[in-house]
Amino acid sequence: MVQYSPARRLDASFAALADVTRRGVLEQLGRSEASITDLAGKFRMTLTGMKKHVGILEQAGLVTTEKVGRVRSCKLGLRRLEEEAAWIERYHQLWAARFDELDDVIEDLKKKEMIDGRKKRK
Repeated sequence: MVQYSPARRLDASFAALADVTRRGVLEQLGRSEASITDLAGKFRMTLTGMKKHVGILEQAGLVTTEKVGRVRSCKLGLRRLEEEAAWIERYHQLWAARFDELDDVIEDLKKKEMIDGRKKRK
């Protein structure tokens, strides 16, 4: 497995997860191990195409493969995506705080509008 710095590891993970087929492969391997031939059949693609997808997942540490005879078996890698989840959570918290501030501004504007509306009626 290729060793990346934390920033490059995030890049490799997100690049690997950016493709719908690779996300599907991870879901499939989460249920059970599978050969590249099995995965290619499930996703209706060529062996060469599936090998490329699995290779990208393997480089990111999300999948490991083992060749036994002529069959290459795939299973989930050891990486658990904790760093990626933490990165996403930081941005989730940032945006949640910004939306909370926006809610406060909207509430203040509504109160001001109600007060101004009462003054105009009098």
